[in-house]
Amino acid sequence: MLAGRTSRLLVLGVALLFSACAVVPESGRTQLMLISPGQELSMGRQAFAEVRSGATLSTDKNATAMVQRVGKNIASVADLPRAEWEFVLFQNSEPNAFCLPGGKVGIYTGMLPIAKTEAGLATVIAHEVAHAVARHGAEQMSEQLGGQLFAITLINSLSEMDEGTRALVFAAYGLGMTFGRTLPHSRLQETEADAIGLMYMARAGYDPEEAIKFWERFSEYKIEKGGGQKPLFLSTHPLDRQRIEDLKKIMPRAKLQYRPK
Repeated sequence: MLAGRTSRLLVLGVALLFSACAVVPESGRTQLMLISPGQELSMGRQAFAEVRSGATLSTDKNATAMVQRVGKNIASVADLPRAEWEFVLFQNSEPNAFCLPGGKVGIYTGMLPIAKTEAGLATVIAHEVAHAVARHGAEQMSEQLGGQLFAITLINSLSEMDEGTRALVFAAYGLGMTFGRTLPHSRLQETEADAIGLMYMARAGYDPEEAIKFWERFSEYKIEKGGGQKPLFLSTHPLDRQRIEDLKKIMPRAKLQYRPK
């Protein structure tokens, strides 16, 4: 009886996951999507408001204007209907940037010395805009929901095992999901954002060759700070040398779309 119910749950779960698919603009990759665009916009709006309330905005008017100018240029060539684009410069010495669903992009002031130029900044912003267009945040949430569904089904199917064996099987499932799915998928999204972002910065009038220079500077910065890089299988991002090589491979296509302003 229990096995039959578990099988039915598994079949329904698989049917749900396969029916909830979307296609990433530009790359054409099929992705799992259980979050509607409306839900995504609402969550991004709320999360960004919380981030802003707990952070310090930069008082550098020139730098803030540059971030907003570059962001507007990149957003003008991005394919994200109903986007609520917002580009904010936060006072934070960490060289970082982020994007929340629906078009909320944050840049830390610590990123500006590495970006150096507007084209370098365009590399960063175009990468974050690409995350928004590809709906990577909503995809990650969908992947988590799908994983939880399978975890529940797995727990039900193991109910007749002794507690120790059940714990071992469930731990193995968790490790398998982390190293076999979650981390590789995160690296795939980063590579995808690099590729889409390169096209966007070219279409917006920024020399895509500057993306290579930016990632070389960023890699040098990390080496100087002694941070290095985690082994690939432990990392959420591709290795710097790999992402640079990947960008070089698609550079000819980006150069064809480059129209200097």
